[in-house]
Amino acid sequence: MTEFIVAQIQSQSALGLLCLTAVFFYVGLITIGGGQVAITIMQQVLVEQFRLIDGAFFYNMVAISESTPGPIGINIATYIGTELYGVWGGFFTTLGEVLPSLVCIMVIARFFGSFAEKRGVQAAFATLRPAVSGVIAVAAAKIVIIALFVVHEGFVLAAPATWNGSVHLYGINAAFYVLSLLVLFRTDVHPVFVVLAGAVFGVIFC
Repeated sequence: MTEFIVAQIQSQSALGLLCLTAVFFYVGLITIGGGQVAITIMQQVLVEQFRLIDGAFFYNMVAISESTPGPIGINIATYIGTELYGVWGGFFTTLGEVLPSLVCIMVIARFFGSFAEKRGVQAAFATLRPAVSGVIAVAAAKIVIIALFVVHEGFVLAAPATWNGSVHLYGINAAFYVLSLLVLFRTDVHPVFVVLAGAVFGVIFC
């Protein structure tokens, strides 16, 4: 089934667009915890399972999506759909991504007040929080690795031709990462200016 879906998507046909929309519908359906969780799920589905894009390209899209307004999961869906199928691809992949959440939140808004205080519901939320936090931590760890290290292709990023089996730290990226953390935690500088500084830093030094 996976091979069939990938073949249809790569064919650039109407059925392929429908398959790609279904993939993002599936991602939106199983994403519990917001956009950061979507990063981990999309990486597993798009890069590891269906191999529609490679790891480096995916995390470049993550960087772009984090740097633009709007939920990151939706931004990534729009980006990939547009990249593969043009404007209509972006429209349908975005629709597929948001539709499960839209339906769920409408149902919750209608009925949540009547059962929110029930013991089973409270217990479910109590265990959902740490589970979602763990998935977010995985996404954060992978972004840190892709930003600061060169590692084996099977994990997140293809290494350069000179790779000798070790993990290489991008010293200049690591220095800017530490500097950004200090600015964010020790000053009142708005995060958007740190992001813009990162873009300028990359153009000049990388």
